[in-house]
Amino acid sequence: MSAILKAPLTVEFPFTRSLGPIQSAFLTGLRERVILGVRTGDGRTLVPPVEYDPVTAEEIRELVEVAPTGTVTTWAWNHAPRRGQPLATPFAWVLVKLDGADTGLLHALDASGPDAVRTGMRVRVRWAEERSGAITDIACFEPYGGEAAEAEPEGHSGEFDDPITGIVAPARLDYTYSPGRAQTGYINALVERRAVGERCPACRKVYVPPRGACPTCGVATAEQVEVGPGGTVTTFCIVNIKAAHTANLDIEVPYVYGHIALDGADLALHGRIAGIPYDQVRMGLRVEPVWTEGARYPDHYRPTGEPDAEYDTFKELT
Repeated sequence: MSAILKAPLTVEFPFTRSLGPIQSAFLTGLRERVILGVRTGDGRTLVPPVEYDPVTAEEIRELVEVAPTGTVTTWAWNHAPRRGQPLATPFAWVLVKLDGADTGLLHALDASGPDAVRTGMRVRVRWAEERSGAITDIACFEPYGGEAAEAEPEGHSGEFDDPITGIVAPARLDYTYSPGRAQTGYINALVERRAVGERCPACRKVYVPPRGACPTCGVATAEQVEVGPGGTVTTFCIVNIKAAHTANLDIEVPYVYGHIALDGADLALHGRIAGIPYDQVRMGLRVEPVWTEGARYPDHYRPTGEPDAEYDTFKELT
């Protein structure tokens, strides 16, 4: 048995959301170096602001400006900053109760080391040189030895020129992924342009790609079975929206993705179907893999020219 594979895996996508009047005022205010909270019915000031009272669930609309100075209520030292975090050098994550607020705002504190941070220390906002209406308009907090800075104590209209109405926030998760014993064997076979599944010792079904256990019987699988290379399209969809931010899937629309039951397999895998007009793809179409030079898996599947498979031969695999 060859070594179990593992490799870095990144899941990344842009998250787009519209803003209501409260969040719009908060982010637009940051762009203008103004920090806004909301006042609840019992007089508390919440920063960052929310649209509904977390205690009573009542809608909140009264905006209040608070000071850019405050007090650290709790903290944790970050000795190894990650990609996309506020500072590239070690810093403290802090909850800061801004002067005039009753809740804490989470952000970074630029400090020389953990010995320089303590609960109760005074800090102030360090504004980003370029601001666009995002929480990153606060570059970080920094130690501050003075008293509270002045802020408008009364209600704030929340009206600004060119308000921020929506944001796009990148989401990214980095993993080290291991496919396990069964899929390692499957991937290694693909390097040799072969498709290998595993047979359940109880129900005798062959699963491709294998998972190491039968999902029906719940028993381990170990017997390898080579399947394909040809297969049958069991179902499919036509893709009309071009994939965004996907460097390895630069395919012109429309194109077809389908479930393909390789000959000898009892589970359909998915793949792109090409070499035929998209509106001629159909259930029962017989296809074969097309490998590009240096590829570790089929680039797509194309028609073999064989007669279509009868529905009864693949109806359980749709």
